[in-house]
Amino acid sequence: MADLTPNEMADKLLTEGFSPGAHVAAELTDPIVDTPMIVTLDELRPYELDPRLTRNPLYDEIKASIKERGLDAAPPITRRPGADHFIIRNGGNTRLAILRELWSETKDERFFRIPCLFRPWPERGEIVALTGHLAENELRGGLTFIERALGVEKAREFYEEERGQPITQSELARLLRGDGYSVQQSHISRMRDAVQYLLPAIPNVLYAGLGRHQVERLAVIRKASERTWEHHAKGRSLATDFDTLFQEVLGQFDVSVDDFSAGRVQDELIGQMSEMLGTNYDVLALSVNESGSRHRALTGTPAVPPSSATLSTRVEHTNEVETVEGPGASQNENLPPLNVERPTDVLQEHIVSPAPTTQRLQTIQRMVADELGDEAPPDFTQNVLQSVPVQAGGVYPISDVWYIEPGLDNPDNLRTHISQFAREIAAEASLAYCIDDEDTGIGFSCSNHNEDMTPSGRAILMLLDSVSGKPNRGAVVNNEQMAAALPALLHGQDPQIKRLSDTALVQLFRLVRLARRVLEFESEGMGRSS
Repeated sequence: MADLTPNEMADKLLTEGFSPGAHVAAELTDPIVDTPMIVTLDELRPYELDPRLTRNPLYDEIKASIKERGLDAAPPITRRPGADHFIIRNGGNTRLAILRELWSETKDERFFRIPCLFRPWPERGEIVALTGHLAENELRGGLTFIERALGVEKAREFYEEERGQPITQSELARLLRGDGYSVQQSHISRMRDAVQYLLPAIPNVLYAGLGRHQVERLAVIRKASERTWEHHAKGRSLATDFDTLFQEVLGQFDVSVDDFSAGRVQDELIGQMSEMLGTNYDVLALSVNESGSRHRALTGTPAVPPSSATLSTRVEHTNEVETVEGPGASQNENLPPLNVERPTDVLQEHIVSPAPTTQRLQTIQRMVADELGDEAPPDFTQNVLQSVPVQAGGVYPISDVWYIEPGLDNPDNLRTHISQFAREIAAEASLAYCIDDEDTGIGFSCSNHNEDMTPSGRAILMLLDSVSGKPNRGAVVNNEQMAAALPALLHGQDPQIKRLSDTALVQLFRLVRLARRVLEFESEGMGRSS
């Protein structure tokens, strides 16, 4: 065959058989494996269901770092099927906002064209994305309680849609844990209460960072007040219902989180109930406090000190000797009687700080133990000469360092108590904010905020960091300093380091006792020991 001339070759290439086909793709499809790529800010958007609704507290520090060094790691991105833009896959919304801000300020191309790691949209994409953002936000600056609550409630919706039926709280906790975000089941109930009953009334306080303990106290107040309302309103026609009244009263306190007081909410709520029900304030206050104490006794929630408004109507005999009768008292029948000539002196010698508990609450605890067939908690006034227990106040009052109540004897509740004891010990040096709750280990870890600390503060933080079992060696614990600080903290050998108060020392002993119990659970595969 003769060679084709250039003109003949050109004619063949221009024939119909060589014309572009009709099925050429308009654009490339997304990769099906993890793939590095460069995207622009115009192509990338934040994840719209990001649990973080408030400004990241570390925003300025992160911005300064990115401006100086750029991104340390490529943010993971993905794209929903059929979408025309990429989204942040898990975490990274704060960094994306900072990049947009820096691009606007500098017009530097390194803030506009971003190296990213593309990951294909998974089959359970919405759930994976949401739980990924929840977990990442916890690691990078933390979330407020209400932000976690909203994220968990949105996850509940996704799981129920996936399963086609409602799920229980225990199922929700298990599913979240399976997708990489652990949350205690006991917290889920409080989260739902916060979203349903508190968020409509006090959004500003919640978004400003109202903590879990305050939310729990509000939940107890609401439930106890509702029971009291239903009892006194039964069979009567009233101008409003309890839910409306609670929202109206609570809404008056949507102010600065630093000024928020659950005790004032309870006082105002009882006052409004008194006017609407035509019932004496003191009668309602007593009923609400008794109902709350009963609820805490049955659920293991710690006693909450009464508000100052109700103290005048109730006489607390914490520092006086009283005879406790009722179920559980029989266990002490064979003990020698107290020296009745100086019982008050004996008690005072062994009370570190008054515990905000009541005769009625102690009786209820013994009734619950008797009903369940459990060992009743020790009676302080009966056992003081035999076992010399101590009594120290705080969120979780201590009447015996060693005894663990049945309602407390599970890993979640133990960790909650341990982290609170650590926080109260750290509070002696105004470092409570350095204690972070943990769902693993013994229940807490310490963070160093790189602030100037007093010698006492640094010593306390080193002690707690070491006890936590998750020490941040580079930032907090120094072995040589720890060796010098420990004797000063425990019994005082250094004029620069203030020794722990008696209350903090008792709390430390109790913390260690509960930590040992948590580790027993872990070694037994979460089984209860005999």
